Amino acid sequence: MFQYISFRAAVSVIIALILSTLIGKRIIKYLQKRQVGELVRDLGLEGQMQKAGTPTMGGIIILASILVPTLLLAKLNNIYVIILLITTIWLGMIGFVDDYIKVFKKNKKGLAGKFKIIGQVMLGLTVGLIMFFHPDIVIGEKVPTAEGPAVITEFQESAFNGDAGLLYNEEKATTTTIPFVKDHEFNYSWLISWMGPAADKWTWLVFTLLVILIITAVSNGANITDGLDGLATGTSAIIGATLGVLAFVSGNYNLSDYLNVMYIPNTGELAVFIAAFIGATVGFLWFNSYPAQVFMGDTGSLALGGIIAVLAVMIRKELLIPILCGIFLMQTLSVMIQVGWFKYTKNKFGEGRRVFLMAPLHHHYQKKGYSEPKIVTRFWIIGIILAVITIATLKIR
Repeated sequence: MFQYISFRAAVSVIIALILSTLIGKRIIKYLQKRQVGELVRDLGLEGQMQKAGTPTMGGIIILASILVPTLLLAKLNNIYVIILLITTIWLGMIGFVDDYIKVFKKNKKGLAGKFKIIGQVMLGLTVGLIMFFHPDIVIGEKVPTAEGPAVITEFQESAFNGDAGLLYNEEKATTTTIPFVKDHEFNYSWLISWMGPAADKWTWLVFTLLVILIITAVSNGANITDGLDGLATGTSAIIGATLGVLAFVSGNYNLSDYLNVMYIPNTGELAVFIAAFIGATVGFLWFNSYPAQVFMGDTGSLALGGIIAVLAVMIRKELLIPILCGIFLMQTLSVMIQVGWFKYTKNKFGEGRRVFLMAPLHHHYQKKGYSEPKIVTRFWIIGIILAVITIATLKIR
């Protein structure tokens, strides 16, 4: 039974749920004992000061609940699983250092922003180069055969080598999925096609730079979204579930052929990791929902955002991120618009003006008098709608 990806994914989500709920209580009690509480600035928001002292750094619960099932059930020689393990630990460590400085060093600013960015850029560089140059990361291209279309069972999936109607074309390593276009394919080499024959030589650089941008943007977007009880956790679970569906379809020859989705060999194994991701976030939500018993801190939010970004890149769905991660995007844009407009009006009129009552966007609605649970629930609903739209784009041509 353990040969089947679907069975291992089911066990993975169960273990992650049990782990996050069981160790969650213990870790919360430990954090309370060590007085690892949230430092809160008074921003005039309703119920804000009551959160002071709530244990933070709870992202440790999420990370442990993701890593343990993955290490137990996933095939650790799979390059996609290896990349996700690196991403989880890498960004988890950056977030942990940031939280440690805030809590134990009593420095509200935490780790300097430039060091966070450097860490994210280094991860993006690593992921981008592995994605481009690793021999096991290829895209399957269907070719006609005398025997007709192949039928591959899930048990055979990991051993499938392309002999039954599939060709692995390594030259398509920089091809990705783009919505609303026939065949849904876009090659990053087209961005520098003006270079002529030299375009193929420098495609790796364009691809890597885009991976760096995506990882940095999404991880910071998740971090900004983590401002209300359960908001970032629930939103991440919704996005993770959607990526899980896309990864399973992309890694299954029969389903990808039937739905005309890009087939990516060996990505079916990602279902085990994603199942752990969903179980961990849902389990953590038990303690993080309003009123929160624990906050994930940067330990959790940076890692969640980075995992989502890397997952999307690996299954060639990164151009769908503006839709799928629309909550993260509008939160980030609200901050950029607020800061940009304030600086512009201050320089021009001598007095800074605001577009929103407060940024990020969820605080704007708090200022308008909406209760925290209502804001979070409505953001989740929007997230579900965006997830459905994301999947639907694959059939809209």
